[in-house]
Amino acid sequence: MQFAVTAYDYTDPDALDRRMACCQAHLDGIRAMAKEGIFISGGAILDDQGRMIGSSVHLDFPDREALELWLQSEPYMKGRVWEKLDIREVKLVDIRN
Repeated sequence: MQFAVTAYDYTDPDALDRRMACCQAHLDGIRAMAKEGIFISGGAILDDQGRMIGSSVHLDFPDREALELWLQSEPYMKGRVWEKLDIREVKLVDIRN
């Protein structure tokens, strides 16, 4: 099942510092998921001044339960970077063929 996850960061003054502290662990996990075919695409959401305020990712998990398990260990969730999540099942266009 493919999912679009839109995650908005906390807005407190320390939010960006928490994001940067967790960034390497987050990216390491994303790279591992890409090798497994779970991570399809994604990146930071920016505000009008170019500051990171969230993330948008496309993922391919066997089911919603697997997605929820990933979220429990995701560094941005554990590190209080992502505050609000919008998770939608999607069907992405396969441009590889």
